[in-house]
Amino acid sequence: MPDQSLPKARTPEVAPGEREAAPAHEGISRRRLLGTAGATGLVLGTTGAAVGYAAAPSEAAAPLTSLGTDRAMFHGKHQPGITDGLQARGHVVAFDLAAGAGRKEAAALLRRWSETARRLMAGEPSPHDDTDVARDAGPSSLTVTFGFGHSFFARTGLEKQRPTALDPLPEFSSDHLDKNRSNGDLWVQIGANDALVAFHALRAIQKDAGQAAKVRWQMNGFNRSPGATSHPMTARNLMGQIDGTRNPKPSEADFDQRIFVPEKGEPAWMANGSYAVVRRIRMLLDDWEKLSVRAQEDVIGRRKSDGAALSGGTETTAMDLEKTDAKGNLVVPINAHARITRPDQNGGAAMLRRPFSFHDGIDTDGVPDAGLLFICWQADPLRGFVPVQRKLDRGDALSTFIRHESSGLFAVPGGAAEGEYVGQKLLEG
Repeated sequence: MPDQSLPKARTPEVAPGEREAAPAHEGISRRRLLGTAGATGLVLGTTGAAVGYAAAPSEAAAPLTSLGTDRAMFHGKHQPGITDGLQARGHVVAFDLAAGAGRKEAAALLRRWSETARRLMAGEPSPHDDTDVARDAGPSSLTVTFGFGHSFFARTGLEKQRPTALDPLPEFSSDHLDKNRSNGDLWVQIGANDALVAFHALRAIQKDAGQAAKVRWQMNGFNRSPGATSHPMTARNLMGQIDGTRNPKPSEADFDQRIFVPEKGEPAWMANGSYAVVRRIRMLLDDWEKLSVRAQEDVIGRRKSDGAALSGGTETTAMDLEKTDAKGNLVVPINAHARITRPDQNGGAAMLRRPFSFHDGIDTDGVPDAGLLFICWQADPLRGFVPVQRKLDRGDALSTFIRHESSGLFAVPGGAAEGEYVGQKLLEG
């Protein structure tokens, strides 16, 4: 996540490095809040900032922190929530269209959802019966992303517009899928750096569905909060491993080619869109935590402390797959997760991983129901997710310690232009 600090409004009397305190009697009005948020422009994420928090609310009003003022834009070439920095809180939810609902009802629903997302991402109240849950907060990097499942097209009479890239994923030996928590007609991803802002958006989206669609499944996730570490760094997962070192970066020349459908791609309504694979991956943490740190590192192929490859260097040093130890053994084991998932070991297959961790309590036998809400983005899942997962299925050392419990594949169209709603080219084309 880039280290981008928000500009702070200053007066000549305030010395550099100091923050002007708000008068004790002055509250933060919603109008003032939105004016502050609008001045910041688009910020993907702020990390490394030292911000103090009181143990209890103070009677004196405090200025908004950068956490609240960060704002992502709804309108654009691509939908939000794909290349934005990881957010502290996330919700993913799938809907099925109600019996009798078709293309007309789906179009009206996406129009409602798009307007609600646009307003909430700007820090404004939802257009219908706002609950006031996020009344005191800024945009907090909120993103709302919409996608269509395989079944959506038959339900709306749009089978001829269904992309071949949306064909069902193959079965994998590591799958233990719950069909009730997989797939769906419509998919929504919500992320924010404030839990109440994220919940507010989830509730608004659910209410907007009205009689047109009902929730099929819903999952909650989290990441480390921006600013929780002394310097920007790759996030860790619940196994304690640094996760995401080799993620494609927007600065790379072939990033768009790997992640987004080209403007002249097929079908035309998916131009500038992407395909999201969503998997609930349970981590068998009791078994994992019985391993020594060295054994865990051999499973992954990287040092637990700093994410560097076992072949040496730093986190970003290229992995030496041929390096051996004094006994002639490969330093990075042949079945290490990091070795198997490398693009150069999978015909160049690459995907942008943007996950959330989850913890849904403790089972009756004392085992944590926890793991990763794995979300990856690619221009074509048959060239991104599928070849990598097939190879993992044949001998990944990590597979002993994880279980794939639900799965979904969704076509996520490009961003909506001003005055448009997401999916309009499909539903009105």
